[in-house]
Amino acid sequence: MCQSSSIDFLVSHGFDFNKVFREGIPFLTAQQEHKMRLSLEQKHSDQNNQSFTAMEVPENQREFLDGICEKIDAFLAEVDAEPLEIKGCNGLQRKLIYQTVEEKYPLARLETRTGENRERFLVLHGAKDAEQLAKIDQEKRALQMMELDIQVGFTKVVQAITKSEKPVVGHNMLLDVLHCMSHFYGPLPDDLEDFKSVVSTVLPKLIDTKLMANTPPIKDLIEHTSLGELHQTLQSKPFTPVTIKLAPGFGKYAEDTNALHEAGFDAFVTGSCFATMCKFLGECQKPATDFLLPSSPVIKAFTNKLYLMRINDIQYLTLDGPDMELNRDHVFHVTFPKEWRASDLYTLFEPYGNIQISWLSNTSAYVGLHNKKYSKIAFEALSKEKHSSFLVTSYAFHHRNKALKLPTPGKRPHHGESDPVPNKLKRSLPVPDAEGTVEGSAKKPATEASSPREVQSDDKTGRKLFDEATDW
Repeated sequence: MCQSSSIDFLVSHGFDFNKVFREGIPFLTAQQEHKMRLSLEQKHSDQNNQSFTAMEVPENQREFLDGICEKIDAFLAEVDAEPLEIKGCNGLQRKLIYQTVEEKYPLARLETRTGENRERFLVLHGAKDAEQLAKIDQEKRALQMMELDIQVGFTKVVQAITKSEKPVVGHNMLLDVLHCMSHFYGPLPDDLEDFKSVVSTVLPKLIDTKLMANTPPIKDLIEHTSLGELHQTLQSKPFTPVTIKLAPGFGKYAEDTNALHEAGFDAFVTGSCFATMCKFLGECQKPATDFLLPSSPVIKAFTNKLYLMRINDIQYLTLDGPDMELNRDHVFHVTFPKEWRASDLYTLFEPYGNIQISWLSNTSAYVGLHNKKYSKIAFEALSKEKHSSFLVTSYAFHHRNKALKLPTPGKRPHHGESDPVPNKLKRSLPVPDAEGTVEGSAKKPATEASSPREVQSDDKTGRKLFDEATDW
């Protein structure tokens, strides 16, 4: 699945969809490669110890098989003849030919190939003796292994990076890492710690230039950190851009080329930004140095930390250690009917100001209060409220139960039972006043003084923990 906006973005920047399928680079995950190798080895083993029950030749295929046998006899009688191609056969006929060759021609080998027009045909190889036949079998198996290696494709590059432990530099690279792991390693783990462990094993050294640009002293000198604007800013004082010499025949991505959003050029610009920032950080040291290598303590401080977009209090995800411990008293875990939309959650938390919704499923979400001073009041009111359609628990309580794999207490009736689930929530809750205390009737309407709110959107996709990055 793909968002239409992503397709539009690629089209607007000249992405060639036909080229992906016509000249795309193959790849297999580690699990897929392992499975295919085992299957191929099993196939070779079965060929050495094969035994099959011959099927009876249909009467209407006997004349066809007799003609094939005549061609095979003539082929085997020739000296150094080219392999015999047998075309124009259907599936049944190919099976009968395989069966006949196994029974009558012990010094011959068949293989199935696919032509330019996707038609399938047979190729017969002949041998003079058992030694030559063994050589034919060995060459066939080597060819099959080589074809498998070709299918592994770009995964070999990732495997080489893993083995070498060379640093991989990216810009705002969390999604890139996720795609890289899912395509070249395997399915992403459900647990965050497992994910961090796997990434650290496959890509042992990651450096995010987005994080470098958002960390002092560079942060104080840069207004925008999207890749194109960052690259442009780093070309002038107080920064000194590094000189990059391109190899002969590879001048497409010269510094004056504007090919942003083309993968190769983005990688080139990211490397240029990284080198320039390393040079600047080196000049800031006492004593100053012309350039800092990735092995220097200053650059190591950025290693294996991925920048997190749109999370105000967590700047990065630490892959090789624990993340920062933060207060989450203003975040609640809410379960609700599948009919609910974002507007229902906004209504539920309306007395306590603006919220951010992070959807977990169509019946659960994390809800965070922008105004943290209402956290205690909101939790006391919503968690104690006896209501059959929703359940509110603290983030800490839900996170602890999740870690222990315990079910969240409370059971909501299914839709259609005696206590029906409302499609829209209409309710009144205790409203905090300007000092954050509850007073008056529970039906008191929220006012600007008692509950400052921003304009809220009902779009379910408009409030996510990781929105599609526009400032990348």
